[in-house]
Amino acid sequence: MADPTPVFDDLRAESDELDVLVAELSPERWALDTPAPRWTIAHQIAHLAWTDHSALLAVTDADAFRTLAEKALAAPDSFVDEGAEEGAGLPPAELLARWREGRTALDSALRAAPPGARFPWYGPPMSAASMATGRLMETWAHGQDVADALGVTRSPTDRLRHVVRIGVRARDFAFAVHGLPAPADAFRVELVGPGGDPWTYGPEDAAQRVTGPALDFCLLVTQRAHRADLALRADGPDADRWLDIAQAFAGPPGTGRPPKEAGR
Repeated sequence: MADPTPVFDDLRAESDELDVLVAELSPERWALDTPAPRWTIAHQIAHLAWTDHSALLAVTDADAFRTLAEKALAAPDSFVDEGAEEGAGLPPAELLARWREGRTALDSALRAAPPGARFPWYGPPMSAASMATGRLMETWAHGQDVADALGVTRSPTDRLRHVVRIGVRARDFAFAVHGLPAPADAFRVELVGPGGDPWTYGPEDAAQRVTGPALDFCLLVTQRAHRADLALRADGPDADRWLDIAQAFAGPPGTGRPPKEAGR
C-alpha cells in the first residue's frame, strides 16, 4: 500500500495557500460575491469548514456521520447551502478560526487512521488517502472561486495532479448522472502539467482522446470555467461529449459557468 503522507501534505499546503488569501480580508471583502450564485467568500470558506467537519466525523465517529448523511439525503437540494449559509453568518474571525481548527483536526485524524481503513461518505466508502484527495479537490475548486472574487491569479502547482486523477476516474460517473451510458472503451488523456511535464492516463492507442493543459482540465471537471474558454481538445464523439458533462464532484450535475462572452 502506497504511503498516503504526500497527499496529506498536499492537502495541508492547498489549505494554507487559500488561508493566505483570506486571512487579512476586511469584513467587507469577506462579503464579496463569488462566481457561485448567492455565495460570498464567507460562504465558500464556510462550506469548506462544514465539509471538513463532515469528513472528520466520517473518520472519527461513523455513527454521527451516518446521522448527518441521512439528513443530507432527506434534503439533497438544500443541505449543502444551509451549511454554508449558517457558517457565512458568523463573524469572519470566528469563521476563519472554525475552518482552521476543523482542517487541523481532520489532518491529524487522517494521519492517525489505521492502514487500510475505509470510512463512510456520501458515495462509496473512502480510504484516508481518497478522503484527503477529495478534500484537496474541493479546497482547490472553492479556492478558485475566492481567487476569482478577489481578482487574484493563482500559480498552478503539481498538486493539480490529484484533481486531474479524480476527474479522470469520475468519467463514468459524469455520464451516469446525466442518464447516459458510460462509453465502452477507455479514453486517453494527455495533459501538460504546470512544469511542462506530460501527465498521461489510459491506453496510448485509444481512439477517444482528450489533450490540453492540466490546469484547464481541472477547471473543467470542477466546473469553474466553461469549455469554450479552455484550451482542451477532444478527439472522438465520446470524448467530445465527456468534455460537455465532466465533473469531479459527487452529487447531481452542476450548472457550471457560462462562457466569458455570455457573462459580459
